[in-house]
Amino acid sequence: MATAEFAEFAEFAEANVRAGQLTHDFPFDPRYGHGPAELLAVGAPPAPDDFAAFWRARFAAAAEVPVRPVLGPPDRVVDELRVRRVEFGSVGGRRIGGWLTLPAAGPVTRGCVATHGYGGRERPEPALPPPGSATIWPVLRGLGTASRFPDIPEASDAHVLHGIGSRDTYVHGDCAADVWCAATALLELVPEAAAHLTYLGTSFGGGIGPLALPWDERFAAAALTVPSFGNHPLRLTLPCVGSGEAVRRLHRERPAVAGVLRYFDAATAASHLRIPTHVGAALFDPAVPPPGQFAVYNALAGRRGLAVLTAGHFDHPHAEAEQDALARARHAFLAEVAAG
Repeated sequence: MATAEFAEFAEFAEANVRAGQLTHDFPFDPRYGHGPAELLAVGAPPAPDDFAAFWRARFAAAAEVPVRPVLGPPDRVVDELRVRRVEFGSVGGRRIGGWLTLPAAGPVTRGCVATHGYGGRERPEPALPPPGSATIWPVLRGLGTASRFPDIPEASDAHVLHGIGSRDTYVHGDCAADVWCAATALLELVPEAAAHLTYLGTSFGGGIGPLALPWDERFAAAALTVPSFGNHPLRLTLPCVGSGEAVRRLHRERPAVAGVLRYFDAATAASHLRIPTHVGAALFDPAVPPPGQFAVYNALAGRRGLAVLTAGHFDHPHAEAEQDALARARHAFLAEVAAG
């Protein structure tokens, strides 16, 4: 999709890459031989025949969970947001922790569920949600002090393998359920948030989002930044660092895990995602290979917007400026969607 927005972002990002801004010592090419045109041609793998039935059953089970959200005492005002701790129930009898933020002044006009990368989250990011948002910031199971459990490893390269022997036990399915239960908790606490419910996810959260969102009609829009878990068959051929490489190593020892990963492919799931979705995808990324990120964007079944970044999971001189530009593009897209 060669829109003016795409062309502007891609030209800037490609110029940064070619200008030698991304000096590295990785034993592989974090571009994987793909320029913008090649990235826009990466597709999604075919879904298992029972892909949608599997996820709809998971959603139905999560919808039966009594979330019983509990708020902590009034906390503080940060960047014009009131911040409070929150805890709610999810599948498997887990209590998930996080935060609730509300506008310090003015009405709530929309709701957001904001997730995080594989580094977890220790606090909200006030600049992330659109103005007027009531936002729940769940720490998905096992990935931070707010949702730490002794039987779920916290390190990303171990968490990504937890329960991977079966589609019914893989932790990513339960993390998607945490998203659904977070939305339920938010709407119980702040009913006005149902007016326009948006999902915000980065990296790990950017990949969990497409798994969760197609089956939950409460969400009206989404924004995904450097989304992970796109096109697993391709990712298994691409060396990287972090959680993706842990999956690649395991696959070499246990090829059968590829059958489980078919049900947790964010690009496959994105082909079922019809709500307006904005994606920030990188040309260079040693942790989440760009072909997988673009596979998610390319597969989206509904209205979509794209901002192309120079790099993900890698610092460079223009990173701050690009993140500011990404935030403006994301907010503009979501505002346009909300306005109808």
